[in-house]
This record gives sequence, C-alpha cells and structure tokens, in this order.
Amino acid sequence: MDTYIMFGKYSMEGMKGISAKRTDKAVEIIKQNGGEVKSTYALLGETDLVLIVGMPDMGSAMKTSAALAKLLGVSFTTAPAMTAEEFDRLMM
Repeated sequence: MDTYIMFGKYSMEGMKGISAKRTDKAVEIIKQNGGEVKSTYALLGETDLVLIVGMPDMGSAMKTSAALAKLLGVSFTTAPAMTAEEFDRLMM
C-alpha cells in the first residue's frame, strides 16, 4: 500500500460542520476506497489538516481526495510519499 500525505484547507462553509461524526464519515470514505488512515493532524496556519493515509494506488487516492473535499468542504493537495529508507534504496 502506498503512502499519501493529504494537506487540507477548510472553506468557510466546511468550518461550520466540524464534528467527530463527520471525521468518522471521512475515515469511512478512505476505507471504502481501499485505504487506511495512518494518522491525522489539525494545524494552525495555511494548512488546516494533514492526513497520512495508505492507499492502493494513485486512482484511489484521487477518488478519495475528491470525495473528502465534497464531504468536508476542504480542498486537499495530495502527494505521494515514501520513507527516507525507501528513498535511499531507490537512489543507490
């Protein structure tokens, strides 16, 4: 399973619906698309949320990002990621 980092920014409308119930729905969308949540963070500053997720492929990551944007009112920038150890092996 590939790792993706999802950086989210709330819209003003999205801010209105923040709740634990909505977070649970977001986790369910990730699972429905074959993914798993590794960790989630709320931030201060330009980025409001960071989700670290495992997804089976790029298509699943894109579909999940769009579905979460619709549900949450959050625009996501989603980037593939790998550990430094994996990166080092690729560079050898």
